[in-house]
Amino acid sequence: MAQRRITLAHGNGGRFMRELIDEVFARHLSDGQLDTHTDAAHLNLSGNLLFTTDGFTVKPLEFPGGSIGSLAVHGTVNDLAVAGAIPKVLSLNVFIEEGLEFTQLDRIVADLAQAARESGVQIVAGDTKVLPHGECSGLYLATSGIGVRATPGVLSLDNIRPGDVLLANGSVGDHGTAVMLAREQFGLRGDLRSDAASVLSYAQSLFDLPGLRFMRDPTRGGLATVAHEIAHACGLAVRLHEAVIPVKDPVRAVCEMLGYDPYYLACEGRVIAVLSPDAADEALERWRGIDGSEAALIGKVEVGDSRVILETTLGGERFLEELEDDPLPRIC
Repeated sequence: MAQRRITLAHGNGGRFMRELIDEVFARHLSDGQLDTHTDAAHLNLSGNLLFTTDGFTVKPLEFPGGSIGSLAVHGTVNDLAVAGAIPKVLSLNVFIEEGLEFTQLDRIVADLAQAARESGVQIVAGDTKVLPHGECSGLYLATSGIGVRATPGVLSLDNIRPGDVLLANGSVGDHGTAVMLAREQFGLRGDLRSDAASVLSYAQSLFDLPGLRFMRDPTRGGLATVAHEIAHACGLAVRLHEAVIPVKDPVRAVCEMLGYDPYYLACEGRVIAVLSPDAADEALERWRGIDGSEAALIGKVEVGDSRVILETTLGGERFLEELEDDPLPRIC
């Protein structure tokens, strides 16, 4: 029997579109506040609100450790969490390519719904569009999210001072490498799983910690790009210590074979936090108490030119240049 597939009629506003929304989206997301019969969601939120928005074009749509559905939820939740907020509600825009199988769409929406439940957020509004075959690479998602600030002050690059330290809550480069292996490019295959996950527990564990300056999730461009963001915004140098930056063996092996640098590859379940040096030990203790985290103090901010310096395991130094070309497109 031929697989049931999305057609342009599923986006025309008529019966097929209603059936698509009812059979897939409403079925998985109706346990929240999503009302598919209204054009706006009523929100009963108070406090200092933060708002974010993002888009997702990952290929393949499903990969070891997640899918574009869970990635969309985690990516939006993480942007709010590292800004110091507790995520509350999300909106979801769906762009479906004509020909996508219903069964795959159903799996992805189920994955999205599960990620939302685990993250404690509700999908409260959305929209669906169907694009002609060849214009969408299967499925694109766009999300927006609102959270309530939970930190005493604003987390900002402006807070960073010379002597502050950088912490990572786990290994870097996992997501970019896992997606690349899932594409079976270059004749390579592997069972490495993406690190895609909510980082809310890690971020929230530091919200009340004096000395917390800034947090960022190192997605596109990875750790090196976050370090450059800090260096340029503060007019200071960022020094990273290669010997203590967690990199898994499969990630290192793939990078060595193909000429990639793990510090530029995307992560989707990691936090880079900048703290005063006297807060580092407490932060590490809190992070290491969460799911056996491989949290590490990986670098520091120092007076110097706005550049990123990597102290190598051999005792030398090299500059990590700012990313220009996209080493691995369509990963998030």
